[in-house]
Amino acid sequence: MELGRLEYLQALVTEFQVTDSPEAKEQVLANLANFAYDPKNYEYLRQLQVLDLFLDTLTEDSEALVEFAIGGLCNLCLDKTNKDYILEANGVEPVINCLSSSNEETVMSAVTTLMYLTTPQSRQQTTALPVVECMLRFSLSASRRLSNLARVFLEDYCTPLQVEEARNLSKHTAVGIPLPKD
Repeated sequence: MELGRLEYLQALVTEFQVTDSPEAKEQVLANLANFAYDPKNYEYLRQLQVLDLFLDTLTEDSEALVEFAIGGLCNLCLDKTNKDYILEANGVEPVINCLSSSNEETVMSAVTTLMYLTTPQSRQQTTALPVVECMLRFSLSASRRLSNLARVFLEDYCTPLQVEEARNLSKHTAVGIPLPKD
């Protein structure tokens, strides 16, 4: 059965790479993101370079593809090997870029992924000033899910000094990442 799992995942990756249908690409990526939820699949997904596929897809124009890719990364980065891989592949920046999505699911997954990717070595990047400013704005969102998640990020991942600095900076600037549409 285990061999069947690898072959099935390989077939999905191949289909994603060869299909020209946007709907088929979305369906396949959604399936891969769901498989990324199960630790039994981590090794296979690494073998098939699905982490790279997800990272590469974060820059696509399709909101649906980005949503599934960040969801898949969010599922995978609970694993230390996957987390290290994402960090070494400079994956934090494309994840941060997902914070500006108008899709709330994409933003929720991006915030959660940043939490999972935060290590003593990556903290400077995952809690950079623009990210903290963004979390302050999200904490004021009408979406209870987003505001609660942003508050957890601010309380558990940022220092009081970082939060204060971001508060002071955002008083003096109108530039920033917009809130996602409900």
